[in-house]
Amino acid sequence: MCIRDRALAVFIIAFGFHRVEEGHVGVYFRGGALLSDIAEPGYHWKFPFITTYENVQITVQTDQVTNIPCGTSGGVLILFDKVEVVNRLKRDSVWQTVKNYTISYDKTWIYDKIHHEINQFCSKHTLEEVYITMFDTLDENLVESLQRDCNIWAPGLEIIAIRVTKPRIPQHIAENYERMEKEKTNQKIAFETQRVAETSAQTKRQEATILAQTEADVSMIKMLKEISETKTLLEKEALMNDMLIQKEMAQAKATKIKLNTEAEANKFKLTPEFLKLEFLNAIANKSKTYYGPSVQDFLKENVHKLFDKQQEIISFIY
Repeated sequence: MCIRDRALAVFIIAFGFHRVEEGHVGVYFRGGALLSDIAEPGYHWKFPFITTYENVQITVQTDQVTNIPCGTSGGVLILFDKVEVVNRLKRDSVWQTVKNYTISYDKTWIYDKIHHEINQFCSKHTLEEVYITMFDTLDENLVESLQRDCNIWAPGLEIIAIRVTKPRIPQHIAENYERMEKEKTNQKIAFETQRVAETSAQTKRQEATILAQTEADVSMIKMLKEISETKTLLEKEALMNDMLIQKEMAQAKATKIKLNTEAEANKFKLTPEFLKLEFLNAIANKSKTYYGPSVQDFLKENVHKLFDKQQEIISFIY
C-alpha cells in the first residue's frame, strides 16, 4: 500500500470517529435521509462525509423565546421580552420526532407555537387583562395549550413549565398604571392603618370587657363566699340551739323522772308507823325541857292533840 493510500485510510478513520455527549443520543443521516440507528453517549464511528450525525438532547432543557410582539383586543401593541419553556424529549420518541419535524423540532413546537399562543391570548383580551388581571394565569394556559397539541402531533415532547416575563407596554400607559398602583398602594396603606387602629381599639375594648368581667366574677365569688359563711354560721347556731334544747329537754325529762321516782318512793314511805317515827325523831331532835309540877298534866293534854294532827296529815297525803 502506497503512502497516499495509507494517508487516505488514516484520514477516513480519523474523521469517521465522533462523540455523543451525555444526556444526548445520536441520530444519523445518509444522503439527507434519516437512518434508523440511534447512538448512545460515547465514541462511535461512521464513514465520514457520507454519513453525518446530530446530537439530540433527551434531558430537561430550557428554550428561551424572545421578542414576542402582540396586539390586544383594544389595539394596543405590547412586547414580551422573554418566555422560557422548560421541556424534555423522551428517548423513545427521538427518531419519530426527528423524522417528522427534523432536528429542529423545537422551532415548530416551542418557538413558533409560543408566538402563536401569545398572539391568540392577546387578541382575545384587553390590555388590563393581559397586563394585570389575567397575567398570573398566562403561564398555566400556555403549558396546557402546548402540551395538548404536543400530545396529538409530537408525542414524547413533554412541556414541564413555562415562565413569562412581564410585557412591555407604551410609556404613557405604563405611567398611568404606575400612578394607579401608587394610589392603590396608598389606599391599601390607609386601609391597613385603619384596620390596625380598629384592631387596637377592639383589643382595648376586649381587655376592658375582660377586666370588668373579672372584677364582676371576683365580686360574685366574694358575695357567694360571704353568703356561704353566713349560711354556715346560721346552720351552726341552729345546730347549737337544737343541741341546747335537746340538752334542756333531757335534763327536764331526767328531773321529771327523778321527781316521779321520789314521789313514788314517798308513797311507800308515808305510812302511819313511818310518820310516827319521824314525829318522834323530830320531837327528839327539838326537845324542850319543862320544869314545874304540871308537866305530866301538859303531856296528857297535848299528846292526844299531836296524834290527832298526825292523822290529819296522813289523811291529807293519801
